[in-house]
Amino acid sequence: MKFKTFLPAAIAGVFPLQAVTQSVDRPNVILIMADDMGYSDIGCYGGEIETPNINRLANHGIRYTHFYNAARSCPTRASLMTGLYPHQAGMGWMTVAHLGTPQYQGELNDRCLTIAEVLKTAGYATYMSGKWHLTRDYDETQSADKHNWPLQRGFDNFFGTIPGGGSFFTPRGLTVGNEIIKPEQPFYYTDAISDSAVGFIRENQIKKDGQPFFLYVAYTAPHWPLHALEKDIAKYKGKYDKGWDALRKERYERMKEMGIIPENTVLPERHKDAAAWYTIPKRVRPELARRMEVYAAQIDNMDQGIGRIIAELERTGQLENTVILFLSDNGGCAEMISHDDKTGEIGSTDASFESYGLAWANASNTPFQMFKHWIHEGGIATPLVVHWPRGISNEYHGKLYQKPAHLVDIMATIVELGDVDYGKLMGKNKKIQPLEGQSLLPTFQLVDNRRNPIYWEHEANIGMRDGKWKLVAKTKEGNDPSIGKLELYDMEADRSESNDLSEQYPELTKKMFAQWMVWANRIQVFPLDARGYDVRARESRKKEEHIWQKRREDNQKLRSN
Repeated sequence: MKFKTFLPAAIAGVFPLQAVTQSVDRPNVILIMADDMGYSDIGCYGGEIETPNINRLANHGIRYTHFYNAARSCPTRASLMTGLYPHQAGMGWMTVAHLGTPQYQGELNDRCLTIAEVLKTAGYATYMSGKWHLTRDYDETQSADKHNWPLQRGFDNFFGTIPGGGSFFTPRGLTVGNEIIKPEQPFYYTDAISDSAVGFIRENQIKKDGQPFFLYVAYTAPHWPLHALEKDIAKYKGKYDKGWDALRKERYERMKEMGIIPENTVLPERHKDAAAWYTIPKRVRPELARRMEVYAAQIDNMDQGIGRIIAELERTGQLENTVILFLSDNGGCAEMISHDDKTGEIGSTDASFESYGLAWANASNTPFQMFKHWIHEGGIATPLVVHWPRGISNEYHGKLYQKPAHLVDIMATIVELGDVDYGKLMGKNKKIQPLEGQSLLPTFQLVDNRRNPIYWEHEANIGMRDGKWKLVAKTKEGNDPSIGKLELYDMEADRSESNDLSEQYPELTKKMFAQWMVWANRIQVFPLDARGYDVRARESRKKEEHIWQKRREDNQKLRSN
Protein backbone atom coordinates (compact mmCIF):
# COMPACT_ATOMS: atom_id res chain seq x y z
CA MET A 1 0.00 0.00 0.00
CA LYS A 2 1.34 3.42 -0.93
CA PHE A 3 0.84 6.27 1.52
CA LYS A 4 0.50 9.84 0.36
CA THR A 5 3.00 12.18 1.97
CA PHE A 6 2.17 15.75 0.88
CA LEU A 7 5.58 16.59 -0.51
CA PRO A 8 5.98 19.75 -2.56
CA ALA A 9 5.91 19.00 -6.27
CA ALA A 10 9.63 19.65 -6.69
CA ILE A 11 10.35 17.01 -4.06
CA ALA A 12 7.79 14.42 -5.00
CA GLY A 13 8.70 14.30 -8.66
CA VAL A 14 11.03 11.74 -10.19
CA PHE A 15 14.41 13.18 -11.13
CA PRO A 16 17.49 11.68 -12.75
CA LEU A 17 19.94 10.70 -10.02
CA GLN A 18 23.57 11.63 -10.18
CA ALA A 19 26.53 11.83 -7.83
CA VAL A 20 26.97 15.06 -5.92
CA THR A 21 30.31 16.80 -5.61
CA GLN A 22 30.93 17.82 -2.01
CA SER A 23 33.64 19.53 -0.04
CA VAL A 24 35.64 17.07 2.06
CA ASP A 25 35.60 19.56 4.93
CA ARG A 26 31.86 20.16 4.87
CA PRO A 27 29.92 16.94 5.38
CA ASN A 28 26.16 16.67 5.23
CA VAL A 29 24.60 16.04 8.65
CA ILE A 30 21.50 13.92 9.25
CA LEU A 31 20.20 13.86 12.82
CA ILE A 32 17.62 11.13 13.46
CA MET A 33 15.64 10.93 16.69
CA ALA A 34 13.25 8.24 17.91
CA ASP A 35 10.50 9.11 20.41
CA ASP A 36 10.10 7.26 23.75
CA MET A 37 12.34 4.37 22.66
CA GLY A 38 14.05 2.28 25.34
CA TYR A 39 17.80 1.71 25.52
CA SER A 40 17.72 -1.99 24.61
CA ASP A 41 15.02 -1.98 21.92
CA ILE A 42 17.14 -1.90 18.75
CA GLY A 43 19.23 -4.85 17.58
CA CYS A 44 22.65 -3.24 17.91
CA TYR A 45 21.94 -2.55 21.60
CA GLY A 46 20.68 -6.03 22.44
CA GLY A 47 17.07 -5.94 21.27
CA GLU A 48 15.19 -8.55 19.25
CA ILE A 49 13.30 -5.97 17.16
CA GLU A 50 14.41 -6.09 13.54
CA THR A 51 16.49 -2.97 12.87
CA PRO A 52 18.89 -4.01 10.09
CA ASN A 53 19.43 -0.45 8.85
CA ILE A 54 20.28 1.06 12.23
CA ASN A 55 22.44 -2.02 12.84
CA ARG A 56 24.23 -1.34 9.56
CA LEU A 57 25.04 2.20 10.68
CA ALA A 58 26.37 0.80 13.95
CA ASN A 59 28.44 -1.91 12.28
CA HIS A 60 30.15 0.70 10.09
CA GLY A 61 30.24 3.42 12.72
CA ILE A 62 30.48 3.87 16.49
CA ARG A 63 28.02 3.08 19.27
CA TYR A 64 28.03 5.13 22.48
CA THR A 65 27.13 3.23 25.63
CA HIS A 66 27.03 6.14 28.12
CA PHE A 67 25.21 8.75 26.05
CA TYR A 68 22.47 10.81 27.70
CA ASN A 69 19.36 12.83 26.84
CA ALA A 70 17.21 15.11 29.03
CA ALA A 71 14.60 12.53 30.19
CA ARG A 72 11.61 13.94 28.30
CA SER A 73 10.56 14.98 24.83
CA CYS A 74 10.41 18.81 24.90
CA PRO A 75 13.46 19.36 27.14
CA THR A 76 15.51 16.93 25.03
CA ARG A 77 14.50 18.57 21.75
CA ALA A 78 15.26 22.04 23.08
CA SER A 79 18.65 20.93 24.35
CA LEU A 80 19.48 19.01 21.18
CA MET A 81 18.59 21.87 18.87
CA THR A 82 20.45 24.56 20.85
CA GLY A 83 23.43 22.90 22.55
CA LEU A 84 22.20 24.28 25.88
CA TYR A 85 20.59 22.74 28.91
CA PRO A 86 16.76 22.78 28.59
CA HIS A 87 16.18 25.59 31.09
CA GLN A 88 18.64 27.85 29.27
CA ALA A 89 16.60 27.41 26.08
CA GLY A 90 13.28 28.11 27.86
CA MET A 91 12.15 24.49 28.16
CA GLY A 92 12.59 23.56 31.81
CA TRP A 93 9.32 21.68 31.64
CA MET A 94 6.90 21.22 28.70
CA THR A 95 5.34 23.18 25.83
CA VAL A 96 1.87 23.06 27.39
CA ALA A 97 2.31 26.27 29.38
CA HIS A 98 4.39 29.23 30.49
CA LEU A 99 5.07 28.56 34.16
CA GLY A 100 6.07 32.10 35.07
CA THR A 101 9.82 32.33 34.57
CA PRO A 102 11.94 32.52 31.40
CA GLN A 103 13.42 29.10 32.15
CA TYR A 104 9.92 27.56 32.10
CA GLN A 105 8.29 29.55 29.30
CA GLY A 106 7.38 26.40 27.36
CA GLU A 107 9.08 27.28 24.07
CA LEU A 108 12.45 28.24 22.65
CA ASN A 109 13.61 31.66 23.74
CA ASP A 110 15.54 34.34 21.85
CA ARG A 111 18.76 33.69 23.78
CA CYS A 112 19.65 30.58 21.80
CA LEU A 113 20.33 29.54 18.23
CA THR A 114 19.16 26.28 16.66
CA ILE A 115 21.45 23.97 14.72
CA ALA A 116 19.62 25.07 11.56
CA GLU A 117 20.18 28.76 12.31
CA VAL A 118 23.86 28.14 12.96
CA LEU A 119 24.48 26.01 9.87
CA LYS A 120 22.67 28.44 7.58
CA THR A 121 25.39 30.97 8.39
CA ALA A 122 27.91 28.43 7.06
CA GLY A 123 26.07 27.95 3.77
CA TYR A 124 24.14 24.79 4.61
CA ALA A 125 20.68 24.01 3.27
CA THR A 126 18.44 23.02 6.19
CA TYR A 127 15.52 20.62 6.25
CA MET A 128 13.28 19.04 8.87
CA SER A 129 10.86 16.12 8.72
CA GLY A 130 8.84 15.10 11.77
CA LYS A 131 7.92 16.28 15.26
CA TRP A 132 8.84 19.84 16.31
CA HIS A 133 7.36 20.19 19.85
CA LEU A 134 9.29 23.36 20.67
CA THR A 135 6.53 25.96 20.83
CA ARG A 136 3.40 26.23 22.94
CA ASP A 137 1.74 28.40 20.31
CA TYR A 138 -0.29 26.07 18.13
CA ASP A 139 -3.77 26.47 16.72
CA GLU A 140 -5.35 24.32 14.00
CA THR A 141 -7.24 27.34 12.66
CA GLN A 142 -3.92 28.81 11.38
CA SER A 143 -4.10 31.53 14.05
CA ALA A 144 -0.89 30.64 15.85
CA ASP A 145 2.04 32.97 16.34
CA LYS A 146 4.65 31.12 14.30
CA HIS A 147 7.83 32.85 15.45
CA ASN A 148 9.05 29.58 17.00
CA TRP A 149 8.02 27.25 14.18
CA PRO A 150 10.74 25.48 12.17
CA LEU A 151 10.86 27.91 9.24
CA GLN A 152 11.25 30.79 11.68
CA ARG A 153 14.03 28.96 13.53
CA GLY A 154 16.35 28.34 10.61
CA PHE A 155 14.88 25.56 8.48
CA ASP A 156 14.45 26.09 4.73
CA ASN A 157 11.78 23.40 4.44
CA PHE A 158 9.59 21.60 6.97
CA PHE A 159 7.16 18.70 6.82
CA GLY A 160 5.80 17.34 10.08
CA THR A 161 3.78 18.11 13.18
CA ILE A 162 4.10 21.19 15.39
CA PRO A 163 2.73 19.66 18.64
CA GLY A 164 3.79 16.44 20.39
CA GLY A 165 2.36 12.93 20.19
CA GLY A 166 -0.87 11.90 18.53
CA SER A 167 -2.45 9.60 15.99
CA PHE A 168 -0.19 8.07 13.36
CA PHE A 169 -3.12 7.84 10.91
CA THR A 170 -4.63 11.32 11.39
CA PRO A 171 -1.99 13.39 13.22
CA ARG A 172 -2.87 16.80 14.67
CA GLY A 173 -1.01 19.80 13.37
CA LEU A 174 0.39 18.17 10.24
CA THR A 175 2.22 20.98 8.50
CA VAL A 176 4.02 21.78 5.27
CA GLY A 177 6.15 24.87 5.74
CA ASN A 178 3.90 27.15 7.78
CA GLU A 179 0.57 25.73 6.58
CA ILE A 180 -1.39 23.17 8.57
CA ILE A 181 -2.89 20.49 6.33
CA LYS A 182 -5.17 17.47 6.68
CA PRO A 183 -3.61 14.11 5.81
CA GLU A 184 -5.15 12.48 2.77
CA GLN A 185 -5.87 8.82 3.43
CA PRO A 186 -4.36 6.26 3.42
CA PHE A 187 -1.69 7.82 5.61
CA TYR A 188 0.86 6.55 8.14
CA TYR A 189 2.96 9.21 9.81
CA THR A 190 6.20 7.24 10.22
CA ASP A 191 6.26 6.45 6.50
CA ALA A 192 5.46 10.06 5.69
CA ILE A 193 8.37 11.33 7.81
CA SER A 194 10.74 8.91 6.08
CA ASP A 195 9.47 9.69 2.58
CA SER A 196 9.65 13.43 3.22
CA ALA A 197 13.26 13.07 4.40
CA VAL A 198 14.12 11.17 1.22
CA GLY A 199 12.41 13.90 -0.79
CA PHE A 200 14.45 16.62 0.87
CA ILE A 201 17.69 14.81 0.07
CA ARG A 202 16.57 14.57 -3.54
CA GLU A 203 15.48 18.20 -3.64
CA ASN A 204 18.86 19.31 -2.33
CA GLN A 205 20.59 17.31 -5.06
CA ILE A 206 18.50 18.83 -7.83
CA LYS A 207 18.20 22.42 -6.66
CA LYS A 208 21.38 22.92 -4.63
CA ASP A 209 23.91 20.58 -6.19
CA GLY A 210 27.14 20.69 -4.19
CA GLN A 211 25.68 22.57 -1.21
CA PRO A 212 25.99 20.65 2.05
CA PHE A 213 22.76 20.05 3.93
CA PHE A 214 21.49 19.51 7.45
CA LEU A 215 18.46 17.23 7.81
CA TYR A 216 16.67 16.71 11.12
CA VAL A 217 14.43 13.62 11.07
CA ALA A 218 12.30 13.54 14.23
CA TYR A 219 10.11 10.43 14.34
CA THR A 220 7.14 10.05 16.67
CA ALA A 221 7.67 6.28 16.74
CA PRO A 222 7.40 4.44 19.05
CA HIS A 223 5.60 7.03 21.27
CA TRP A 224 2.04 6.08 22.14
CA PRO A 225 -0.57 5.60 20.77
CA LEU A 226 0.25 2.10 19.59
CA HIS A 227 -0.42 2.54 15.87
CA ALA A 228 1.29 0.38 13.25
CA LEU A 229 0.68 -1.22 9.88
CA GLU A 230 -0.66 -4.76 9.98
CA LYS A 231 2.12 -6.00 7.69
CA ASP A 232 4.66 -4.87 10.28
CA ILE A 233 2.69 -6.13 13.27
CA ALA A 234 2.40 -9.56 11.66
CA LYS A 235 6.19 -10.00 11.79
CA TYR A 236 6.02 -10.02 15.60
CA LYS A 237 2.97 -12.23 16.07
CA GLY A 238 3.65 -14.54 19.01
CA LYS A 239 7.12 -13.12 19.66
CA TYR A 240 6.16 -11.66 23.04
CA ASP A 241 3.90 -14.45 24.29
CA LYS A 242 6.73 -15.40 26.70
CA GLY A 243 6.20 -12.10 28.56
CA TRP A 244 8.30 -9.26 29.88
CA ASP A 245 10.33 -11.23 32.45
CA ALA A 246 11.79 -13.57 29.83
CA LEU A 247 12.36 -10.64 27.46
CA ARG A 248 14.40 -8.73 30.06
CA LYS A 249 16.61 -11.72 30.75
CA GLU A 250 17.23 -12.42 27.06
CA ARG A 251 18.16 -8.80 26.34
CA TYR A 252 20.36 -8.64 29.43
CA GLU A 253 22.40 -11.65 28.32
CA ARG A 254 22.80 -10.33 24.75
CA MET A 255 23.86 -6.89 26.02
CA LYS A 256 26.62 -8.47 28.10
CA GLU A 257 27.76 -10.60 25.16
CA MET A 258 27.89 -7.52 22.93
CA GLY A 259 29.76 -5.44 25.51
CA ILE A 260 26.95 -2.86 25.70
CA ILE A 261 26.96 -3.37 29.46
CA PRO A 262 29.82 -4.78 31.56
CA GLU A 263 29.76 -8.45 32.50
CA ASN A 264 29.39 -7.47 36.16
CA THR A 265 26.16 -5.53 35.59
CA VAL A 266 23.34 -6.67 37.84
CA LEU A 267 19.88 -7.21 36.35
CA PRO A 268 17.59 -5.61 38.96
CA GLU A 269 14.31 -7.19 39.96
CA ARG A 270 11.41 -6.13 37.78
CA HIS A 271 9.92 -2.78 38.81
CA LYS A 272 7.78 -3.01 41.95
CA ASP A 273 4.66 -1.98 40.01
CA ALA A 274 5.10 -4.67 37.35
CA ALA A 275 3.46 -8.04 37.98
CA ALA A 276 5.34 -11.26 37.33
CA TRP A 277 4.29 -12.57 33.92
CA TYR A 278 3.34 -15.98 35.32
CA THR A 279 0.73 -14.29 37.54
CA ILE A 280 -1.06 -12.70 34.57
CA PRO A 281 -4.29 -14.59 33.75
CA LYS A 282 -3.92 -16.53 30.49
CA ARG A 283 -6.99 -14.85 29.01
CA VAL A 284 -5.28 -11.43 29.40
CA ARG A 285 -1.83 -12.35 28.08
CA PRO A 286 -2.64 -12.17 24.32
CA GLU A 287 -3.83 -8.57 24.61
CA LEU A 288 -0.74 -7.58 26.60
CA ALA A 289 1.54 -9.36 24.13
CA ARG A 290 -0.23 -7.56 21.27
CA ARG A 291 0.79 -4.23 22.81
CA MET A 292 4.46 -5.13 22.58
CA GLU A 293 3.97 -6.55 19.07
CA VAL A 294 2.63 -3.20 17.90
CA TYR A 295 5.37 -1.29 19.70
CA ALA A 296 8.00 -3.44 17.97
CA ALA A 297 6.28 -2.88 14.62
CA GLN A 298 6.49 0.89 15.12
CA ILE A 299 10.27 0.69 15.56
CA ASP A 300 10.57 -1.77 12.65
CA ASN A 301 8.78 0.66 10.33
CA MET A 302 11.01 3.52 11.46
CA ASP A 303 14.05 1.39 10.65
CA GLN A 304 12.65 0.65 7.19
CA GLY A 305 12.38 4.39 6.60
CA ILE A 306 15.96 4.92 7.74
CA GLY A 307 16.90 2.29 5.18
CA ARG A 308 15.25 4.39 2.45
CA ILE A 309 17.19 7.46 3.64
CA ILE A 310 20.46 5.51 3.45
CA ALA A 311 19.55 4.19 0.00
CA GLU A 312 18.91 7.72 -1.26
CA LEU A 313 22.31 8.83 -0.01
CA GLU A 314 23.91 5.90 -1.79
CA ARG A 315 22.08 6.58 -5.06
CA THR A 316 23.21 10.19 -5.00
CA GLY A 317 26.79 9.43 -4.03
CA GLN A 318 26.52 11.21 -0.68
CA LEU A 319 26.72 8.46 1.94
CA GLU A 320 30.51 8.63 2.17
CA ASN A 321 30.54 12.22 3.42
CA THR A 322 27.31 12.35 5.40
CA VAL A 323 27.40 12.24 9.19
CA ILE A 324 24.37 10.29 10.43
CA LEU A 325 23.50 10.37 14.13
CA PHE A 326 20.70 8.27 15.63
CA LEU A 327 19.37 8.56 19.20
CA SER A 328 16.20 8.61 21.34
CA ASP A 329 14.67 11.55 23.21
CA ASN A 330 14.18 9.63 26.48
CA GLY A 331 13.82 6.13 27.84
CA GLY A 332 10.83 3.82 27.60
CA CYS A 333 7.56 5.35 28.80
CA ALA A 334 5.69 3.80 31.74
CA GLU A 335 2.51 5.83 31.21
CA MET A 336 -0.47 3.48 30.94
CA ILE A 337 -3.19 4.49 28.50
CA SER A 338 -5.97 1.95 28.01
CA HIS A 339 -9.59 1.92 26.91
CA ASP A 340 -11.08 -1.44 27.80
CA ASP A 341 -13.72 -1.33 25.08
CA LYS A 342 -11.07 -0.79 22.36
CA THR A 343 -8.41 -3.37 23.24
CA GLY A 344 -9.33 -5.70 20.38
CA GLU A 345 -8.34 -2.99 17.89
CA ILE A 346 -4.92 -2.18 19.34
CA GLY A 347 -2.61 -0.86 16.67
CA SER A 348 -4.72 -0.93 13.56
CA THR A 349 -7.09 2.07 13.60
CA ASP A 350 -7.64 5.53 15.04
CA ALA A 351 -10.31 4.01 17.28
CA SER A 352 -7.48 2.51 19.32
CA PHE A 353 -5.45 4.84 21.53
CA GLU A 354 -3.27 2.71 23.81
CA SER A 355 0.22 2.49 25.30
CA TYR A 356 2.30 -0.59 26.12
CA GLY A 357 2.55 0.15 29.84
CA LEU A 358 5.05 0.04 32.67
CA ALA A 359 6.05 -3.63 32.56
CA TRP A 360 7.00 -3.57 28.88
CA ALA A 361 8.77 -0.23 29.39
CA ASN A 362 10.77 -1.91 32.16
CA ALA A 363 11.87 -4.45 29.53
CA SER A 364 12.60 -1.73 26.95
CA ASN A 365 14.96 -0.10 29.43
CA THR A 366 16.83 -3.31 30.30
CA PRO A 367 18.83 -3.39 32.57
CA PHE A 368 18.15 0.09 33.90
CA GLN A 369 16.00 1.48 36.70
CA MET A 370 13.02 3.81 36.15
CA PHE A 371 11.61 5.39 32.99
CA LYS A 372 10.99 8.57 30.99
CA HIS A 373 10.64 11.58 33.40
CA TRP A 374 13.28 10.30 35.85
CA ILE A 375 17.05 10.86 35.95
CA HIS A 376 17.92 7.25 36.71
CA GLU A 377 19.40 5.49 33.68
CA GLY A 378 16.03 4.22 32.45
CA GLY A 379 14.98 7.82 31.87
CA ILE A 380 18.12 9.40 30.41
CA ALA A 381 20.30 6.73 28.79
CA THR A 382 19.95 6.54 25.01
CA PRO A 383 21.65 4.66 22.23
CA LEU A 384 23.74 6.92 20.06
CA VAL A 385 24.95 5.59 16.72
CA VAL A 386 27.31 7.73 14.63
CA HIS A 387 28.09 6.79 11.02
CA TRP A 388 30.49 8.74 8.79
CA PRO A 389 32.56 6.68 6.34
CA ARG A 390 34.87 9.56 5.43
CA GLY A 391 35.45 10.62 9.03
CA ILE A 392 35.49 7.33 10.98
CA SER A 393 38.34 4.99 10.06
CA ASN A 394 37.57 1.36 9.24
CA GLU A 395 39.48 0.22 12.31
CA TYR A 396 36.85 1.85 14.53
CA HIS A 397 33.81 0.47 12.72
CA GLY A 398 31.52 -1.45 15.04
CA LYS A 399 33.37 -0.23 18.12
CA LEU A 400 31.96 1.09 21.39
CA TYR A 401 32.73 4.43 23.01
CA GLN A 402 32.26 3.87 26.73
CA LYS A 403 32.71 7.31 28.30
CA PRO A 404 29.97 9.81 29.23
CA ALA A 405 28.54 12.22 26.66
CA HIS A 406 25.35 14.27 26.39
CA LEU A 407 23.11 15.57 23.65
CA VAL A 408 24.35 19.15 24.20
CA ASP A 409 27.58 17.81 22.67
CA ILE A 410 25.89 17.33 19.30
CA MET A 411 25.61 21.07 18.59
CA ALA A 412 29.28 21.54 19.57
CA THR A 413 30.20 18.69 17.22
CA ILE A 414 28.17 20.10 14.33
CA VAL A 415 29.66 23.56 14.84
CA GLU A 416 33.10 22.01 14.38
CA LEU A 417 32.01 19.88 11.42
CA GLY A 418 30.49 22.92 9.69
CA ASP A 419 33.52 25.12 10.47
CA VAL A 420 31.29 27.69 12.19
CA ASP A 421 32.66 30.47 14.37
CA TYR A 422 30.04 30.32 17.12
CA GLY A 423 31.78 33.05 19.11
CA LYS A 424 31.31 35.38 16.15
CA LEU A 425 27.60 34.57 16.06
CA MET A 426 27.38 35.37 19.76
CA GLY A 427 29.16 38.64 19.11
CA LYS A 428 26.46 39.67 16.64
CA ASN A 429 23.76 38.99 19.22
CA LYS A 430 24.90 39.70 22.77
CA LYS A 431 21.96 37.77 24.23
CA ILE A 432 23.06 34.42 22.77
CA GLN A 433 24.43 32.07 25.43
CA PRO A 434 27.67 30.09 25.02
CA LEU A 435 27.37 26.41 24.20
CA GLU A 436 27.39 23.91 27.06
CA GLY A 437 28.67 20.88 25.16
CA GLN A 438 32.00 19.48 24.02
CA SER A 439 32.72 18.29 20.49
CA LEU A 440 32.50 14.55 19.95
CA LEU A 441 34.96 14.58 17.04
CA PRO A 442 37.81 13.08 19.10
CA THR A 443 35.51 10.23 20.10
CA PHE A 444 35.07 9.31 16.43
CA GLN A 445 38.55 7.81 16.84
CA LEU A 446 37.67 6.50 20.33
CA VAL A 447 39.76 9.24 21.95
CA ASP A 448 38.44 10.29 25.35
CA ASN A 449 37.33 13.94 25.09
CA ARG A 450 37.54 14.23 28.90
CA ARG A 451 33.93 15.25 29.33
CA ASN A 452 33.20 17.82 32.00
CA PRO A 453 30.44 16.98 34.51
CA ILE A 454 26.92 16.59 33.06
CA TYR A 455 23.81 17.78 34.91
CA TRP A 456 20.05 17.18 34.90
CA GLU A 457 16.83 18.46 36.42
CA HIS A 458 13.30 17.54 35.41
CA GLU A 459 10.25 17.83 37.67
CA ALA A 460 12.59 18.00 40.71
CA ASN A 461 14.26 14.76 39.70
CA ILE A 462 17.94 15.64 39.62
CA GLY A 463 21.26 14.14 38.60
CA MET A 464 24.94 14.70 37.88
CA ARG A 465 27.54 12.52 36.13
CA ASP A 466 31.23 13.21 36.74
CA GLY A 467 33.52 10.55 35.29
CA LYS A 468 32.46 7.21 36.73
CA TRP A 469 30.38 8.78 39.52
CA LYS A 470 26.69 9.55 39.27
CA LEU A 471 24.57 11.45 41.80
CA VAL A 472 20.81 11.06 41.39
CA ALA A 473 17.61 11.73 43.34
CA LYS A 474 13.88 11.41 42.74
CA THR A 475 11.26 13.97 43.66
CA LYS A 476 9.89 13.25 47.11
CA GLU A 477 6.49 11.61 47.02
CA GLY A 478 3.30 12.99 48.50
CA ASN A 479 2.95 16.70 49.15
CA ASP A 480 6.67 17.48 49.38
CA PRO A 481 8.00 18.85 46.05
CA SER A 482 11.62 19.00 47.18
CA ILE A 483 14.51 16.84 46.09
CA GLY A 484 14.46 13.33 47.53
CA LYS A 485 17.20 11.13 48.99
CA LEU A 486 20.57 11.56 47.30
CA GLU A 487 21.93 8.35 45.76
CA LEU A 488 25.48 7.76 44.56
CA TYR A 489 26.60 5.14 42.04
CA ASP A 490 29.87 3.96 40.52
CA MET A 491 28.76 3.65 36.89
CA GLU A 492 31.78 1.59 35.86
CA ALA A 493 31.09 -1.06 38.49
CA ASP A 494 27.31 -0.71 38.66
CA ARG A 495 25.67 0.48 35.45
CA SER A 496 22.19 -0.59 36.58
CA GLU A 497 22.31 1.58 39.73
CA SER A 498 21.82 -1.38 42.05
CA ASN A 499 24.25 -0.45 44.83
CA ASP A 500 23.78 3.00 46.38
CA LEU A 501 27.13 4.17 47.78
CA SER A 502 25.96 7.47 49.30
CA GLU A 503 26.37 6.25 52.89
CA GLN A 504 29.76 4.74 52.10
CA TYR A 505 30.98 7.99 50.50
CA PRO A 506 29.08 10.78 52.29
CA GLU A 507 31.68 13.47 51.59
CA LEU A 508 31.70 12.74 47.85
CA THR A 509 27.89 12.75 47.85
CA LYS A 510 27.85 16.12 49.61
CA LYS A 511 30.50 17.55 47.28
CA MET A 512 28.67 16.47 44.13
CA PHE A 513 25.38 17.88 45.39
CA ALA A 514 27.12 21.20 46.10
CA GLN A 515 28.39 21.16 42.49
CA TRP A 516 24.88 20.41 41.27
CA MET A 517 23.56 23.38 43.27
CA VAL A 518 26.10 25.71 41.66
CA TRP A 519 24.94 24.52 38.23
CA ALA A 520 21.25 24.74 39.18
CA ASN A 521 21.64 28.31 40.38
CA ARG A 522 23.64 29.27 37.28
CA ILE A 523 20.96 28.12 34.86
CA GLN A 524 18.11 29.04 37.25
CA VAL A 525 16.22 25.79 37.65
CA PHE A 526 14.56 27.09 40.82
CA PRO A 527 11.93 27.19 42.15
CA LEU A 528 11.30 23.44 41.99
CA ASP A 529 7.64 22.58 42.43
CA ALA A 530 6.81 19.16 41.04
CA ARG A 531 3.34 19.30 42.58
CA GLY A 532 2.44 22.53 40.85
CA TYR A 533 3.21 21.83 37.18
CA ASP A 534 -0.30 20.80 36.16
CA VAL A 535 -1.97 23.49 38.29
CA ARG A 536 0.27 26.23 36.91
CA ALA A 537 -0.19 24.87 33.38
CA ARG A 538 -3.98 25.14 33.66
CA GLU A 539 -3.70 28.70 34.99
CA SER A 540 -1.35 29.67 32.16
CA ARG A 541 -3.58 28.19 29.46
CA LYS A 542 -6.59 29.99 30.90
CA LYS A 543 -4.73 33.31 30.73
CA GLU A 544 -3.60 32.69 27.15
CA GLU A 545 -6.91 31.38 25.84
CA HIS A 546 -8.33 34.88 25.37
CA ILE A 547 -5.30 35.76 23.22
CA TRP A 548 -5.85 32.72 20.99
CA GLN A 549 -9.59 33.42 20.81
CA LYS A 550 -8.91 37.00 19.71
CA ARG A 551 -6.61 35.73 16.94
CA ARG A 552 -9.28 33.28 15.75
CA GLU A 553 -11.88 36.05 15.64
CA ASP A 554 -9.54 38.39 13.75
CA ASN A 555 -8.73 35.68 11.22
CA GLN A 556 -12.42 34.92 10.76
CA LYS A 557 -13.11 38.62 10.03
CA LEU A 558 -10.31 38.69 7.44
CA ARG A 559 -11.72 35.61 5.70
CA SER A 560 -15.23 37.12 5.75
CA ASN A 561 -13.95 40.29 4.09
